[in-house]
Amino acid sequence: MRGCDRRSGSLFSYVDLEQRVPSDHPLRVIRTVVDDALQELSPTFSEIYSKRGRPSIPPERLLRALLLQILHGLRSERQMMERLEFDLLFRWFVGLGIDDPVWHSTVYAKNRDRLFESDVAERLLNAVLDHPKVKPLLSGEHFSLDGSLIDAWASMKSFQPREAHDGGGDDNGQASGGPDLDQSRNPSRNFRGERRSNQTHASTTDMDARLFRKGPGKEARLAYMGHVLMENRNGLVVGTRTTRAHGSAERMAALEMVADLPTRPGQTLGADKGFDTGDFVIELREMGVTPHVAQNSYVTDKARRRSAIDRRTTRHPGYAVSQRVRKRIEEVFGWAKSAGGLHQVRHRGLNRVGAQVTLAATAYNLVRLPKLIGGTA
Repeated sequence: MRGCDRRSGSLFSYVDLEQRVPSDHPLRVIRTVVDDALQELSPTFSEIYSKRGRPSIPPERLLRALLLQILHGLRSERQMMERLEFDLLFRWFVGLGIDDPVWHSTVYAKNRDRLFESDVAERLLNAVLDHPKVKPLLSGEHFSLDGSLIDAWASMKSFQPREAHDGGGDDNGQASGGPDLDQSRNPSRNFRGERRSNQTHASTTDMDARLFRKGPGKEARLAYMGHVLMENRNGLVVGTRTTRAHGSAERMAALEMVADLPTRPGQTLGADKGFDTGDFVIELREMGVTPHVAQNSYVTDKARRRSAIDRRTTRHPGYAVSQRVRKRIEEVFGWAKSAGGLHQVRHRGLNRVGAQVTLAATAYNLVRLPKLIGGTA
């Protein structure tokens, strides 16, 4: 029998949002872990928010919405609010009722920026890792780390002489005497023959961004550096850092993250050739961590370099295992840049960019949880 296409026009729905989400949906496992982690952060929220004034967006709902935005790869606040309007799954995960009004995108962004100024993102990551279902999945002995460039939300035209920051520029924000090709609001610039460096120039839109070249023959661009520490058992992220881009940022951030780990005998740290320096290897050994760093030794007509890693380390089978497993960390950066929006961050300032990197790492861990702990909450 053919069904009827006529609308019923019902005014009320007696089906709860909880019943509309399938029991085996992967977001159920993620929602359970996130809710428990947010419950642990309740005292922190009480310290951040004032007890007077108008109620703002609840931080629990705000963080759920931020995680959901990363999980679904929504690049703007407006897209996120549009999905909350009609997507019942989004409303269920965030905690909005079917008749609750959706926030304005500017209000959502304002509350997010205020939350990013604190260390809530890092505390959320730690709370997820301390969850009873997640903690048994982590390794306490074997880790890997790596860093990656993150393009800043600033154009190369904003990288101007520091005298322009002090009011020495013209009406277009260009340093006096610079090559002005037109008089529009966003004038063209000709950088040919102009020497630029972080000592003499700075971005007028993002003061924390630094000009950095990833390698010989690569273009220099305004960027930050994101650093990730991964445990080797299941490939979950256990630590993040975001720094200004410079040559030794990866090694300095690595030592900070390793120092935060609980000390255990037999700890190892896998890394690529960029970490094969004498100072870094000595620092790790003094901290009681075996450096499973890829060897960077070569012989040319002009130079010869010996690796800081010798047979004391490479003769053990665990060294080869660490070198194989550490490449899995590229999956973290690949997912974070494609889905997590870290190819080019839409925030300015070291604190906000760092919070976005940590949230993306938290979302990556949550994506893996349904497979690791089962598909039921």
